[in-house]
Amino acid sequence: MNHPGTGSNWLQVSGLVLAALAAGVFTGQYFLFLFLLAAAMLGWHLRQLKRLKDHLRSGKPLPNRNGSGPWQEVYGQIRNLQTGNRKRKRRLSRFVKRFREAVTALPDAVVILGREKDIEWCNPATSSLLALHWPECADKRITTLFKDPVLIEYLQTGQYSKPLRLISPAEKSRVLSIRLTPFGKKKRQYLLMARDITRIYHLDQARRDFVANVSHELRTPLTVISGFLETLSDAEEDCPDLALSRGLMQQQAQRMTDIISDLLVLSRLEMDERTDMKDPVPVPGLLVTIIKEADALTRSSGHVIELDADEKLWLLGNSHELHSAFSNLIFNAIQHTPNRSEVRISWKADGSGARFCVSDTGEGIAARHIPRLTERFYRVDKGRSRSSGGTGLGLAIVKHIINHHDAELKIESEPGRGSTFCCHFPAARTSPPVAIPQEPVARE
Repeated sequence: MNHPGTGSNWLQVSGLVLAALAAGVFTGQYFLFLFLLAAAMLGWHLRQLKRLKDHLRSGKPLPNRNGSGPWQEVYGQIRNLQTGNRKRKRRLSRFVKRFREAVTALPDAVVILGREKDIEWCNPATSSLLALHWPECADKRITTLFKDPVLIEYLQTGQYSKPLRLISPAEKSRVLSIRLTPFGKKKRQYLLMARDITRIYHLDQARRDFVANVSHELRTPLTVISGFLETLSDAEEDCPDLALSRGLMQQQAQRMTDIISDLLVLSRLEMDERTDMKDPVPVPGLLVTIIKEADALTRSSGHVIELDADEKLWLLGNSHELHSAFSNLIFNAIQHTPNRSEVRISWKADGSGARFCVSDTGEGIAARHIPRLTERFYRVDKGRSRSSGGTGLGLAIVKHIINHHDAELKIESEPGRGSTFCCHFPAARTSPPVAIPQEPVARE
């Protein structure tokens, strides 16, 4: 669409050209007058261009009435752009102001770091949580301000998938959860957030201590009760009704013993957050051992176990913990499927690591139960689970062991079609077979 003044501008130019031609006809100097006209127009445009440059360099808005001829349209378009930019700048300023007000009001410490971990900005909460004071800490490297070697190592490793828990540098009675998140593609920056988890930490520690202490204290009286129940077997011939009562009591005592053992294992796993377990574990041989241990269950139930394992695929981790996790999944599949059913076990490499799967042909699990299966004492069918002798802690133990090995537990199930429990381990945890040194046998 043409500007309203475009037509008149062309008329003015056309008039000047005709005047120059007329003067040329009168004097016989066409090129001279056309050259003089072109030079005059060029000088006039250069003068208008200089005025525009001076206006833009001053940083002030262009006046409403300025420029003439075609420059009037140029000034008008630039004024429109300046007006739009001023509006966007005001909106952006209001947004940045609200964002800073919101971040400033956060009880968590927020620190924006540059590419070299230098502090670009932080909110007031960093003063009480991290002992960083703005603007005194501006442009300083955060690794030079902290003396805690654990925190420095966390900032320098580049592995920020899990938060770091440590004592607050500002107040030793506080426990912090620190997480570092990279952001920005071109300008690599980091967002560091520190949260006060003192209350949650102490509550969790009290819960763990309670479970561990109570479980430990209950083991002794249960051992005594089980011992006395064994001695009652001699009196069963004189009192036949005693045999049934003794059997029920012994069954419940054994169940309580199993629950306490699993609680102690779970408590130990929760307290031990090691992620550097890198011992080579021969998983195929480990699975063969677990299947042999399951013979007592399959001999009476008639289950058929099929194993498909890659003999050249090992895992870096803790052999004892992996044995516990894999055996829990295999025994669960046997106990929760009908007799003479088939249980399939596979250990294979995939595109991003290794996968251990246990599939059964049992009743299956409804979708609403799957997200809660790894909770303590959660049961899909309470009556059936108790009759099978389960403690309700097996999958909770599996989840913690899998987390220790940087792995992920996935459950697929459908009522009437069985279930599949898969543990996916990252490629960094896989290993080819290696020679494991044997401990020397002491001579008598």
